[in-house]
Amino acid sequence: MNYKETLDWMFNQLPMYQTQGASAYRKDITNTILLANHLRNPEKKLKCIHVAGTNGKGSTSHLLASVLQEAGYKVGLYTSPHLKDFRERIAINGQTISEDTICEFIKNNKSFFETHQLSFFEMSVGLAFDYFAKEKTDINVIEVGMGGRLDSTNIITPLISVITNIGLDHTQFLGDTLEAIAYEKAGIIKPKIPVVIGEYVSNTKPVFLAKAATTHSEIYFASDLVEKNYPSALLGDYQIQNKKTVLQTISVLQEKKLLSINEEAIKNGFLNVVKNTNLQGRWQQLGSNPKIICDTAHNAHGLSMVLEQVKKEQFEKLHIVLGVVNDKNLDEILPLFPKTAIYYFCKPNIPRGLDAAIVSKKAAEFHLIGAIYNSVSIAYQKAKENAAPNDLIYIGGSTFVVAEIL
Repeated sequence: MNYKETLDWMFNQLPMYQTQGASAYRKDITNTILLANHLRNPEKKLKCIHVAGTNGKGSTSHLLASVLQEAGYKVGLYTSPHLKDFRERIAINGQTISEDTICEFIKNNKSFFETHQLSFFEMSVGLAFDYFAKEKTDINVIEVGMGGRLDSTNIITPLISVITNIGLDHTQFLGDTLEAIAYEKAGIIKPKIPVVIGEYVSNTKPVFLAKAATTHSEIYFASDLVEKNYPSALLGDYQIQNKKTVLQTISVLQEKKLLSINEEAIKNGFLNVVKNTNLQGRWQQLGSNPKIICDTAHNAHGLSMVLEQVKKEQFEKLHIVLGVVNDKNLDEILPLFPKTAIYYFCKPNIPRGLDAAIVSKKAAEFHLIGAIYNSVSIAYQKAKENAAPNDLIYIGGSTFVVAEIL
């Protein structure tokens, strides 16, 4: 099979959550353990940093990888979902895994995958761990897919665990309270392994403290850290907390003498994160006159911060290209959007995409008015046609809307 055929086969074994949603979610790591054993446990050969959280775990993972890269390490980075190409998920020092490596891995293990009915995500995690082990990386930053306790990545024993924050997202899988979701995320805390908590609220802090006490893990709260002012290529206001989380994590790694990271590596890692790791879609500017911004924030916690930043921008009129997936709680996110904006409702081109007419009808209940478009690209083109040079165009609501624009 060539690369496209290989990916099509992977996507169709057990559909990936990215496109299908609930039907593709497997709440169990038995198969991942079986796969790891089949691959001769590559995860046991890896030094890792494990990153979970509702929002910010992608930015935090990329920032950590960039700093470690600047410190001279060979850094594996596993993240999800991808925006344009599956290979974005697995990279070493910013270089994505090759098409040939993916094809060979699937070909060599295809019968095992079929026999055990492995999911797309389980295969992806196995591929990443196998690739990093064979390439002899020095350190690997591993981002959790969803939750933590039952996520496929949770077979690793990291140098340090990181939990960025807790918000109400994926509630059909992780629970519908902050405490329940915190419990699932805290599942990545391992015995006697330090853990950094990026942000907490009164509901979640006791959950983290209780889990850390059970595992005898030292716990650090990054939000209590006095931030040093390191400029970063990631410009969103919400990155302030992600930077604190990274600095706290680095501080613990240095204090425990687990890794050697100097001040210069931190400064350059923050400044060069986009160049070093190819991170996209985080308060990313796509054009000027009119200014065009896209952001992958897609739940209430993330959108509230991004839309606050939108308010701070200088513009005459605000144009919002908006699309969401079908498991999104519209009653929770739509009230966050400004009533004075002009809306361009669209459906991301995936099976999970929510029909733009449904979004438009619901948005009208919150006095968000606009037109319906047949695709993200048509909506975006219309926004550009309508916007004057002093206007602002914001594109968001879903990772997949941003992916189609990029």
